[in-house]
Amino acid sequence: MRLLKYLLLTCLCALALAGCQTTGTQNNRLFEMQYAYSAAIRWGDFEGAGNLIKPELRKKLAPTPMQLERFKQIQVSGYTDVGSETDKKKGSAVRIVNIGVINRHTLAERNVRYIEAWEWDPVAKTWWLISGLPDFWEGQ
Repeated sequence: MRLLKYLLLTCLCALALAGCQTTGTQNNRLFEMQYAYSAAIRWGDFEGAGNLIKPELRKKLAPTPMQLERFKQIQVSGYTDVGSETDKKKGSAVRIVNIGVINRHTLAERNVRYIEAWEWDPVAKTWWLISGLPDFWEGQ
């Protein structure tokens, strides 16, 4: 009977640790994806950043050839995380960032506030961007 208790306790501990590892992996994966995305934006790789958009939304949200040409007119000077919120139960995350943008022609710098929205894909075990790339021209 005592052996059965220890065996049951060991199984419960193993299951609890497996659950923690999944959550940790999900958090780590979010950090990795957000880091890769911010690096792509900082270095002007907007096409690469577009590859992090959820595949089902990519046609709708990926940058057009004209937008990619417009991105060549700017230089990102800063990418600062202002705040974030993650809801693991819903599989969603939001991060607010300030992006410093310099116009290559006028050398004028300005700041753009951008809200990243992320969605967890349990099948692919990755996070996908669902908000699209930042609009540095505010719809103009």
